[in-house]
Amino acid sequence: MNVQVPPTPSHHDAHLQGIRVNLPQFVWQAVQVFLVGLLIGMERTALPVLASRDFGVPKSSFLYLLSFVISFGLVKGALNFVAGRLSERIGRKTVLVLGWVAAIPIPLLIFFAQSWWWIVAANLFLGVNQGFAWSMTVTSKVDITRAEQRGLATGINEFAGYAAVGLAGLATAWLAQRVGTREALLGFASMVIAIALLTALLFVRETLPWARAERHRHASGTHAGPRPRFADGLPEHPTSRQVFAYVSFGHPTFSALCQAGVANKVADTLLWVLFPLYLHGHGLGLVQVGWVTGVYGLSWGASQLWTGPLSDRVGRKRPVVAGLWLLAAGVAGAVLVRGFAAWLASAVVMGVGMALLYPNLIAAVADIAHPSWRSSALGTYRYWRDTGYAIGALVLGLVAQARGAVEPAFWVSAAWLLASGAWVLLRAQETHPGHPPKEPRP
Repeated sequence: MNVQVPPTPSHHDAHLQGIRVNLPQFVWQAVQVFLVGLLIGMERTALPVLASRDFGVPKSSFLYLLSFVISFGLVKGALNFVAGRLSERIGRKTVLVLGWVAAIPIPLLIFFAQSWWWIVAANLFLGVNQGFAWSMTVTSKVDITRAEQRGLATGINEFAGYAAVGLAGLATAWLAQRVGTREALLGFASMVIAIALLTALLFVRETLPWARAERHRHASGTHAGPRPRFADGLPEHPTSRQVFAYVSFGHPTFSALCQAGVANKVADTLLWVLFPLYLHGHGLGLVQVGWVTGVYGLSWGASQLWTGPLSDRVGRKRPVVAGLWLLAAGVAGAVLVRGFAAWLASAVVMGVGMALLYPNLIAAVADIAHPSWRSSALGTYRYWRDTGYAIGALVLGLVAQARGAVEPAFWVSAAWLLASGAWVLLRAQETHPGHPPKEPRP
């Protein structure tokens, strides 16, 4: 008589993917990205105004003003890639905690700043924090969710982060009018960093075992659900140089997604620094500017709750292209309209455009990157995307400086976004595993 012996459970079976089965950890990762968003959001309203009032930065010195965004973008972009590679060796949680440790000097540098260069230095640390901490919340959510849930997962992640950006802009504008700008930023940022470090240490779990379990299931043929179309052309364990070159330039879909990331951060640079100056120059007070920038962030954040799941149903490519072109329309509209209500409406349009493209670019990269080098691929994409801050600050700053006004920078941004959407449309394949791709046009 033959007795069938049940198979011995693999340790990989303990790391099942899915939002529901990993809900507590998913929620704690969302809390982390909310706190990361609060930290960067506190700058959105206060710092452009602080530049001229406290540090004497002339309103026409656009390139000097944007220097703090250049420093932030260069550091965050580079650290995104470093974080991706590092997390494949020492784990996601360790990199997350290092990101929060790097944030500790930020409120002190802003509070005690003697010149604008202190703010530039503070943003170097902010770039490290964002590169490490935000990167790991994205990577960890991708680790613990299934491929067909990635639009929803990244949508929730970016909703939490950018809703926090909008709320922080409103909160710090309100606090600045009551206790002073420096005092508001010191107290707000210190509280956020303390809560973030404590919750990261106590409640966040390491998610690298989930990525390894997924890799094992694909290798052993036991993967269930839609089968991803991983990009070919790299070994299973590529070097940093191989991943960076392949994702940046070697694969047409990856490279199209990377340039779209650059374009969206060029626009966000405009809206971070020059849009508040434009509104302030047209008679809006600090709180009204805070409302417009806050509505932009909140619209961006809240809309991702439906734009992420939308891409799980219709694919990634169409929402990305639509988002780039809608964002272009909102940027152009901002200089064509007048009045507080009209600028609020343009902020909503821009926020929805960002929501259509932002989480779905991340999901698209994750769709076709192999689990063994997915974190590095996401880090490469995020390198280009956030280096877009520095590229945007340099280009838009030079345009505004040359013309002596900010309006030309809006038109440059709109044209850039239109061209970027055309690039994705013509060169990128659909990446969602449930939607067959079409060959990109030559």
